Amino acid sequence: MGSRGRRRAPVRRNTNPVVIGAAAVVAVVGAGVGAYALMDSGSGSSASADEKPTIRTGPPSAGEVRTAADRFLTAWQSGDVAKAASYTDDAAAARTALTGLTKDAHLTDVKLTPGTRSGAKVPFHVTSTVSYEEKGADAEKLTKPFAYDSSLTAVRRKNDGKVLVSWQPSVVHPELKDGDRLVTGEAGDPPVKAVDRDGGELSAKKYPSLGTVIDGLREKYGKKAGGTAGVELRIARKEAAGKDADDKSAEKNALPDKTLVTLSQGTPGTVRTTLSPSLQAAAESQVASRERASVVVIRPSTGEILAVANSSPGFNTAFQGSLAPGSTMKVITSSLLLEKGLAGVDKTHPCPKYFTYGHWKFQNDDKFQIKNGTFKASFAASCNTAFISQAPKLENDSLTKQAQQVFGLGLNNWAIGVSSFDGAVPVQSQAQMAASLIGQGGVRMNPLNMASVAATVKNGTFHQPYLVSPDVDHRTLARASRTLSAKTLADLRELMHYTAVAGTAVKPMAGLGSDMGAKTGSAEVDGQKEPNGWFTAYRGDLASAAVVQQGGHGGDSAGPVVRQMLLAGG
Repeated sequence: MGSRGRRRAPVRRNTNPVVIGAAAVVAVVGAGVGAYALMDSGSGSSASADEKPTIRTGPPSAGEVRTAADRFLTAWQSGDVAKAASYTDDAAAARTALTGLTKDAHLTDVKLTPGTRSGAKVPFHVTSTVSYEEKGADAEKLTKPFAYDSSLTAVRRKNDGKVLVSWQPSVVHPELKDGDRLVTGEAGDPPVKAVDRDGGELSAKKYPSLGTVIDGLREKYGKKAGGTAGVELRIARKEAAGKDADDKSAEKNALPDKTLVTLSQGTPGTVRTTLSPSLQAAAESQVASRERASVVVIRPSTGEILAVANSSPGFNTAFQGSLAPGSTMKVITSSLLLEKGLAGVDKTHPCPKYFTYGHWKFQNDDKFQIKNGTFKASFAASCNTAFISQAPKLENDSLTKQAQQVFGLGLNNWAIGVSSFDGAVPVQSQAQMAASLIGQGGVRMNPLNMASVAATVKNGTFHQPYLVSPDVDHRTLARASRTLSAKTLADLRELMHYTAVAGTAVKPMAGLGSDMGAKTGSAEVDGQKEPNGWFTAYRGDLASAAVVQQGGHGGDSAGPVVRQMLLAGG
């Protein structure tokens, strides 16, 4: 490949060829000047002074994608951060991030190997060395290899048609998000040795779902557990900056820092959790055989979390998910209707095919109806219109208050020991308020929240779930301001028990004895062919809830998961 323009007199300089894809790119080093011989993708024609240049549009061609990728990767590998950044559509952000690889992450000897292009996307493999000089009299230089795969996408800039690399933090490393950084140094938090309720060590290798949980325990208790920090290359999350165990607003859905390379081991402190080794193993087994499943098990009498597991361990949906709970929400709505005298277990209750409220026409699954049926029959069959029909008699904030005051949900003050989302039941009006009564609209929950709902019904009093005893750090657990009356509580238990023996939850709950109750749910989600399947239940001193996203009917998808958890608890 030859460079364009006038010929220059030859100058003897050191040359270092860097192979990028199929093109050999020669970086000419001398007097701070670099020349890169790369094929341009222009048309080759020149416009006269009176003509406006033609700006190319449309998706980048294969050649343009390769050229953009080659330029960027070559400049990055050679250490020319400014030039590499100039080949992106956000030069300032790219320059900051790429500079940080040397300044903050202490990466050296970076080598980049492109993979096979797919459309505008080019994967590439990164190999490098993490090199860190310790401080102090006994300091030594620590080095370790660091390799990973990433990718870039080429885009065409509208104003001039130039093809550039679309800048995203994930180009530097696939797990980086906006505001995150790669940092090498003394770990922000000392490591922890997480143990179960019996003292056995918990690890992500043994329990894949606990990777994010252990990271969260380290973030909360690393400094309090008595360990000493080692030296690590880690992802420093923007969300984690300045957080502590009492920062409830920052705790919601925050991701903990993640260790990528350990250069020197610290000394871990021990953090005891409430997890049951047998139940945790059972939970892992259940989610491993399903796609997008999450489950939680709680002890109703105390609020202790006995198990948590997710099919996708990268995000803890069981604790931090925010999903419409569908008809499992009818447990809370029923408690409201019973208290207000708008329903009675054995009283006749309307369950028509349709009910219109707030200009929305609501219907039941398969458009069924129950003529002259009781509220118990409607609850057991999960009749939507039985609940929607009561919307005109409720205030806009009725359901919100019930969830907060009785079930401790939506207060944004749970402190379980790691980051969690404690549900949301916003005040809404008209059709959205009606939809909330059946777990749609703006209502958002996760398996932790819905397991707590079943636990509250079983125990009679809300106990905030927790993974680490509050005695460890003297934190204050969330409280509900009131309890249900004995009559309402008995009626609610009867509704859930009847559903388990004669309603939609019969199959998952078959043979589990008399001290149990359940509720199924299916939550419609825009863009999904199948709804999310939900199931929440209690048996003895165990309560569990599960969701299988796109699983269909809750009794068929999430129900078997909860069943196995209740059986595993004895």
